[in-house]
Amino acid sequence: MPKTDVSDAQWLQRLHSFGLLRASFRPKGQIAELRAYVCQRERLLEYAASHIQHMQKALTEMNVQLHHVVADITGATGLRIIRAILAGERDPEALASLRHYGCHASAETITKALTGSYRSEHLFALEQALALYDAYHEKVSACDVRIEAVLKELSIHRGRDHGAVPPPRRRQRTDQANALAFDVRAALFALLGKDVTAIDGLGAYLSLKLVAECGDDLSSWPSAKHFTSWLGLAPSNKISGGKMLSSRTRRSGGRAAALLRLAAVTVGRADTALGAFYRRLSARIGKAKAVTATARKIAVLFYNAVRHGMEYVDPGASSYETRYRTRVVNNLHRRAKAFGFVLQPLQPIAGAAVS
Repeated sequence: MPKTDVSDAQWLQRLHSFGLLRASFRPKGQIAELRAYVCQRERLLEYAASHIQHMQKALTEMNVQLHHVVADITGATGLRIIRAILAGERDPEALASLRHYGCHASAETITKALTGSYRSEHLFALEQALALYDAYHEKVSACDVRIEAVLKELSIHRGRDHGAVPPPRRRQRTDQANALAFDVRAALFALLGKDVTAIDGLGAYLSLKLVAECGDDLSSWPSAKHFTSWLGLAPSNKISGGKMLSSRTRRSGGRAAALLRLAAVTVGRADTALGAFYRRLSARIGKAKAVTATARKIAVLFYNAVRHGMEYVDPGASSYETRYRTRVVNNLHRRAKAFGFVLQPLQPIAGAAVS
């Protein structure tokens, strides 16, 4: 029988009927609905981002260098100035007076950047780009309403009263761009019973996307090892004849693994135990492998918090370095003893100058 897609499908169906294949994971019920809303929201934000570029192009063609003095033209200062330009204001000083108090650029700097030629065709392009940007963000707001409703329904379905959400263990930004229109952290705590944002690298929005991808109980995976293997973050050991041929992680296009890798990169700059772990591995085996290893650690912490109710408390970077040094010293003592030696701490030389 020739090998075709049809014959392969029939063979897979036969193996599955005998219980020789495990079913792949797919979110069910309201989790699938939540994932659809979150994906739709991400898609709308991508569409809106393209129109930010169109606004920048229209401003550049008018010789209005707003994007050089303002970090984000869709922030408070940028949108105020753009809307005033489309309303007919042309005075650079009047436009600069609309700057938000938190803007780093001074009013004089912004005034110089707003001296341009406001041609009608470029104003028309700017107006249309802004209208499309606003339209997409209106649709994003509609997605936020649906996401909040699904989270509430899931919390009610679980039927657990977890009380009030605890205060955050670390300072969290509340003015993030494209943030959801409701308290995501409180909604996730009501659903899961644990504050998963206490895990370093997991913000409220990223945690929401992980729940949308993996579910709210993670019971589909018997252990954290199964979970990290499904994510593609665990070593894929290839052994032949008792010899290890390769232990590289397999390639994965899953969104959950990409989110955890993003969290690993973020936590690498933090003064935390996970951050110290990332920096140690990055110096020893390279950044790519360090990102994968740190992402796996975050995945295990997320699994234990959601599945077993574990509360994560960061011991700190100094605590991690101390434990790592103790482990290395103990290994050195054990190896020296195996060869018949005894390690002794280095004694300071009497009378030596201390730098």
